[in-house]
Amino acid sequence: MSSTDPYHGLSDVSIAGDPLAWPHLAPLPQTHPTTVGDFAALARRVAADTERWRPLVRYDPLTRWYSRLETGPGYEVWLLSWLPGQGSGGHDHGRSSGVLTVVQGALTERSLTGSGQSVRRLGAGAQRMFAPGYLHEVVNDALEPAVSVHVYFPGLTEMTPYGSGWPQAQPHTHDGDRSAVPAEG
Repeated sequence: MSSTDPYHGLSDVSIAGDPLAWPHLAPLPQTHPTTVGDFAALARRVAADTERWRPLVRYDPLTRWYSRLETGPGYEVWLLSWLPGQGSGGHDHGRSSGVLTVVQGALTERSLTGSGQSVRRLGAGAQRMFAPGYLHEVVNDALEPAVSVHVYFPGLTEMTPYGSGWPQAQPHTHDGDRSAVPAEG
């Protein structure tokens, strides 16, 4: 700039005026999920966007397949595929909470609760929400492949495997559970 520049030494505000005085110029506030309901809604939005996730699905004959779809402030969204017989094994998610949404096929979730085991058959559209420390196992015990979307908040940094040494209590069975049911226990 030369010393003949009439705007030399002036701030943007003094030249153009306060941008917040013109709402159409102000940036829109960022909206991010902050509640369990928000994260469940995020999972439903991703699940409903089949054009986004369907072309990405792969099936691995040796293990369940997974791919991270999205990250945001404090959360991750994962896409998983499950061939018949594939399962997660018993595990928790460390300090993360989560939402599991079945988008294709069916999965069975077995969880430990204060009153023993709970078994739920989850068809397409079913959601399960869980808090830190929730112990469960998910398996595709159907004859068709399954696909699920998982949202973890905060992002998944640890999973503690528990193997098959779970107590053999009488399971409480919930067949066809399609609702967003909070985790028990």
